[in-house]
Amino acid sequence: MTSAHTGTTSAPIPAQSTYQNRVAEYWNAEENPVNLELGKLDDLYHHHYGVGAADFSVLEEPDPDRRGERITRELHRLEHAQAELLASHLGPLSPADHVFDAGCGRGGGSVVAHLRYGCHTDGVTLSEKQAGFANEQARKRGIDAKVRFHHRNMLDTGLDTGGYAASWNNESTMYVELDLLFAEHARLLRRGGRYAVITGCYNDTYGQASREVSLINAHYICDIHPRSAYFRALARNRLVPVHVQDLTEAAVPYWELRKRADHLATGIEDTFLTAYRNGSFQYLLVVADRV
Repeated sequence: MTSAHTGTTSAPIPAQSTYQNRVAEYWNAEENPVNLELGKLDDLYHHHYGVGAADFSVLEEPDPDRRGERITRELHRLEHAQAELLASHLGPLSPADHVFDAGCGRGGGSVVAHLRYGCHTDGVTLSEKQAGFANEQARKRGIDAKVRFHHRNMLDTGLDTGGYAASWNNESTMYVELDLLFAEHARLLRRGGRYAVITGCYNDTYGQASREVSLINAHYICDIHPRSAYFRALARNRLVPVHVQDLTEAAVPYWELRKRADHLATGIEDTFLTAYRNGSFQYLLVVADRV
């Protein structure tokens, strides 16, 4: 395993498209309470959704302030469960291994992977603000010698070829072309390395992207891919699926609870619930080996 990685947080990011610049501007300006308030609970900032059964008893809390706190804590628990689920599919890893977090956001997933395996982690984001925030969180935890975040393009990272035992995307693939993304993962991963992705995708059997999927695209400035595109692009880039899990039903409780969180809801909650329930949108975990 390569021990000296070329990436540094001060390196300039490669040239970007106009669209990527818009995405970077969006995340540099983003201060959404549904991301920040949840992360403040334990300094694990996740930029994704949650899975699993929700404790809806939090909605019965009579004190309004206490009710808000309990809802926030429960949503964070569901998001953390999603991060742990993804991390559980990266191993077995050793503390000497390096892993790559593509589209790392404010860094929660990288920290989860490090805490589970003790491994070295490199996270990459288009947002300079997110990279700086995540590096500061790593310093506060005293793990910055092994957990690092870079202001870079995940399609062209400049990191070491074959230097990584595992890599992943957690709800960030809808911002890029899949072939370019998976080509970079295949380059970074050693032979036999593990790639994992959790993503929302539109269901090909439904037909074209539904109205709800189009609304989600507009809300997040993204372009949700069809389910079939993932498997075609993985195959073209030497990434062979070994595990596929439909998390759609497991994702619904999170959205049902978030819909009723007046202090955190963003207005997109009903759209997600309708898309999941009419079958046009799916939430998938795909795990693949680099061959």
